[in-house]
Amino acid sequence: MNRFATALRHLREYFALWLGLASLGLGCMLWTLIAMPAEWILPKPLARRFGRNGVMLGFRLYLWWLEVLGVARFNLEALDVLRDGPPLIIAPNHPTRLDALMVLSRLPRVVCVTKASLIDSFLMGAGARLAGYIRNDWFLGTSALSIEALGEGQHVLIFPEGTRTERPPIDPVRGSVGVVASRAGVAVQTVIIETDSAFLGKGWGWLRRPDMPMHISFRLGERIEAPHDSRELPAKLEASFRRQLEGVHLPSVFEETAAPLQVSGS
Repeated sequence: MNRFATALRHLREYFALWLGLASLGLGCMLWTLIAMPAEWILPKPLARRFGRNGVMLGFRLYLWWLEVLGVARFNLEALDVLRDGPPLIIAPNHPTRLDALMVLSRLPRVVCVTKASLIDSFLMGAGARLAGYIRNDWFLGTSALSIEALGEGQHVLIFPEGTRTERPPIDPVRGSVGVVASRAGVAVQTVIIETDSAFLGKGWGWLRRPDMPMHISFRLGERIEAPHDSRELPAKLEASFRRQLEGVHLPSVFEETAAPLQVSGS
């Protein structure tokens, strides 16, 4: 009976996972049908606001749906205090594929530095272009557009590691965040993402089932003022993350089971 109950639970979790992923794909397709003509019809400033608010509301609805399905529990409210604040570089650690989605679900004034492959894709490209997100494959252009967005009073979302964390708690921080912070003269707000699951971490397949529900929590970390010398920031930022993540267990993809974690607010 125990084996039957376990098998039934796993089957239910697989169904919830697949339904959640299918919902994300369907939602992105529907938004693409709206974003493609909107990008051409609307004046650029209005298109940017419409695109960013649409992304925020759509992703917030999606995260709610994942909670309804029992896939995950989210505690993201810590980000809300940034909504009406000054322009900042928002710099989270990056354990999963969902990290940008979660940040964008709370803040409407965020310009995301995004993988070029996503901006070029059919599924997400139109929405990303409508929102004015910045592709990451052109160093000088990426930095210039990020500085421009900050000058307009926006927040810029940059993952300092450049990609998802391979060796928790943090991988080496890249230099681009220092260049943008220094030239724009804005602070870097670190954001600490805690999770008790390696779901969609580096090396995790889309259809691999995690233990459910997962718990993911955000908290605001240290705010580091703009450096005079951009070369100083990467080491300083990495050291800051290591201090703030000390004692936090971020599961590795290669672990069979996640060690229990008391996530903030969960």
